[in-house]
Amino acid sequence: MAITIELPNPRRLAFGVVVGQAAVTLAAAVASGWLGGERAAVSALLGGGVSTAGSLAMALIGFRSHAHSNALSILARLLLGEAAKLAVVIVLFGLVLMLIKVAGVAMLVTYAATFLVYWIVLVSGMRMEPRLERGLR
Repeated sequence: MAITIELPNPRRLAFGVVVGQAAVTLAAAVASGWLGGERAAVSALLGGGVSTAGSLAMALIGFRSHAHSNALSILARLLLGEAAKLAVVIVLFGLVLMLIKVAGVAMLVTYAATFLVYWIVLVSGMRMEPRLERGLR
């Protein structure tokens, strides 16, 4: 018996990560505001926003729909999307840290919390089902 894993549309999965990260960011901002005040809330929004913006760049560039793409062009788009994500994160964090006095813990904890969304979306998007494989005769 073999286990097969079927993933939904990868584009939908990528945008699901973006939506999930935005939701985690908003929840963390509310919690940070309640626990630490306005600066903590804004810092949480900025930390989660940086991560969400990077993931959005990846989803838009890496998962552009091309019906008849070959494997090499798909890989190139994904790598370009990852490069864009990294650039967005570096530039936005640089701007935030230069221009705004943030509550570092709220910003970094929220940024880190958005990474949990990848695993949650991936696991919830997978459908595992056992399937008997029949040998060729």
